[in-house]
Amino acid sequence: MHIHDVIIIGGGPCGLAMGIELAKSGLDYLILEKGNLTESIRRYPRRMKFFSTAENIEIGGIPFAISEVKANRNEALQYYRKVAGYYHLNFKLFVDVEKTEKQADGTFLVYGKGGEIFQSKKVVLATGYFDVPRMLNVPGEDLPHVSHYYDEPFKYSYTNVVLVGGSNSSVEAALELYRHDAHVTIVHKEADFRTKVKYWLVPDVKNRVKEGKIHTRFNSITRAIEPGRMQIENLETGESEWINADFVFLLVGYLPDEHLLFRCGITLDPVTKVPSYNTDTFETNVDGLYLCGTVMAGVFTEKIFIENGRDHAAAIADHITGREIRKVKDLIDRI
Repeated sequence: MHIHDVIIIGGGPCGLAMGIELAKSGLDYLILEKGNLTESIRRYPRRMKFFSTAENIEIGGIPFAISEVKANRNEALQYYRKVAGYYHLNFKLFVDVEKTEKQADGTFLVYGKGGEIFQSKKVVLATGYFDVPRMLNVPGEDLPHVSHYYDEPFKYSYTNVVLVGGSNSSVEAALELYRHDAHVTIVHKEADFRTKVKYWLVPDVKNRVKEGKIHTRFNSITRAIEPGRMQIENLETGESEWINADFVFLLVGYLPDEHLLFRCGITLDPVTKVPSYNTDTFETNVDGLYLCGTVMAGVFTEKIFIENGRDHAAAIADHITGREIRKVKDLIDRI
């Protein structure tokens, strides 16, 4: 079996940034991605626009040239595909990694769910968090008209749509659905929309609520979902009600795959789910196994984005190649 210097698990922006850094270092690497390149972005709502400006989600020093300040989903997909092609990145697509296993000789075996096995000296996990939705654990959550992912509005025109959550994804979906003739209700456990909602969306959604065009149930949680309706409870009064719901989107966030991290031997905080890693090198408690990007965030996914996650790649490459040690030695010598 061929032994790579490094295997990168995950072909999103941070995984691609990692591949670019390793390619620049002349290392033999392989990117394994469970879908196609930047699969998570492909699954974003089709009209989504990034919160970060285009230059903040660039990778590899390649300018992200667009006419607007902020990129949309399609522009990002095109950009990352072109960057991957420019650097001739080495990747294998549609390989769903099940676990990694460190061998007695210090190398790693990487197991795909389809039976594939790969071997490398080092491993970098850059799997993000979009694959694992936060579950409400309520009856009916698994019904076919319920989803944790919103795509586009056209299927839902002239139907009753309930959105659970008060962050960006819920607000953006509500506005788009309303403008495509859906009857929209937002259910949120807090007293108002989250403060991190994109600033340009806030006056729009609040005006639509004021006009009665988007309905809200604040201070409310979901208790049960049935075909055509769902039960919610007001946290202040304790009263419950059933509301019409032809379709339900549970847009309450996502989490890194803690089960994959555990199967790789990484220690997790039992409460925050934050994995054990060195904050300078991003190496985990398993020597030679690194984390890159939002996979290291645990439940605090709002703290790591493409714009700061992409920077992990250079630090990891420095540690793997020994550049980090050489930099310290050079500094000492200058002193």
